Amino acid sequence: MTTFTPEQADFAKSVADFCAREAGTREQRDALTAGGTELHSVELYKKMAELGWAGILVPEEYGGAGAGNMEMCILLEEAMRGNAPIGGIGPTLITAAAYQKFANEQMKKEVLADVVAGESLSISMSEPEAGSDVAALTCRAEKVDGGWVINGQKTWCSNAHFAKSILLIARTDRNGKKHEGITQFHIPAGTEGLEISGIDTLGGREVNDLYFTNVRVPDSAVVGEVGNGWNQLMSGLNTERLILAAMQLGVAERAFANTLEFVSERKQFGRPVGTFQALRHRLADHATEIECTKLLVYSVAAQSDANPKKMLPREASMAKLKATEVSKAMTIDGMQMMGGYGYATEFDAERLMRGAIISTVYGGTNEIQRDIIGKTYGL
Repeated sequence: MTTFTPEQADFAKSVADFCAREAGTREQRDALTAGGTELHSVELYKKMAELGWAGILVPEEYGGAGAGNMEMCILLEEAMRGNAPIGGIGPTLITAAAYQKFANEQMKKEVLADVVAGESLSISMSEPEAGSDVAALTCRAEKVDGGWVINGQKTWCSNAHFAKSILLIARTDRNGKKHEGITQFHIPAGTEGLEISGIDTLGGREVNDLYFTNVRVPDSAVVGEVGNGWNQLMSGLNTERLILAAMQLGVAERAFANTLEFVSERKQFGRPVGTFQALRHRLADHATEIECTKLLVYSVAAQSDANPKKMLPREASMAKLKATEVSKAMTIDGMQMMGGYGYATEFDAERLMRGAIISTVYGGTNEIQRDIIGKTYGL
């Protein structure tokens, strides 16, 4: 069992109680998400922001809670376990961490204030020909007097259709190695020349294509150092992978709880189906995997808090890999154990499954995570 301080345990209970009160029923969640068609409720997220949770990682000097990764993981785990429809929180926290580290003081004050207030952020890396090989990106920003002109396409961009601003990763120099000449830019929503087009997916409207046509931004839009965008990206991997891991841990726990409730009540052949050995053993295996995942996620969070500047490529990749694979297995098996009811939209099983499957792809595919882990062993 993961050991929390009394304050952390109280925080976990507060988040769980909030989710039960605000989004505990299907009717509440449907009202917050236009009948389940949206993954992120701005209304609910604003309420969480009023409690100080949206700015959980933001330093106190910028109006945030100034908490650590342990508290962040608690928030994300409990929110996902509590079925809170706030899918935009992951990309927002990931993006906010980059601004916090590298933005100039004026931009930091502006953007982090947005985060604390419950606005969402988006980060745009992937392109049609640059997915796992992110450094192969070609969206270009060319220097002009007083600023930059951006042209190109981005894809699979989460949150872009409701984000207050977008952190763009673009190429500013083509002469060096592909990991060089990459720069990060702050792009406010509604910037002239930016077109956002939704991509239809199994999960609904969650990702977008971005088209930049002669988009002009001032020199002050540069986040960090010109040409150092790749190193800036790499420095945020601990946080990114912890965020994704904690969220999927919560999804797995929700799927387990839903499945357990169903098989305890559903009767066939005169007894609850969960009492049959085939299902009982499968649930025992899933419970064990979820507990192992929780221990790993919070171990990485504690290590990161103890030494914030230390890169944890092996541990962070393990957490993301393990949590997303466990979540995928639990949600798929949960649907199987619920039979036809698991496939019906009346229940949450099919929705949880859709979200879990894509988690093994975004944030660095699990094949990439395995490759990273293998390389840390000299392979």
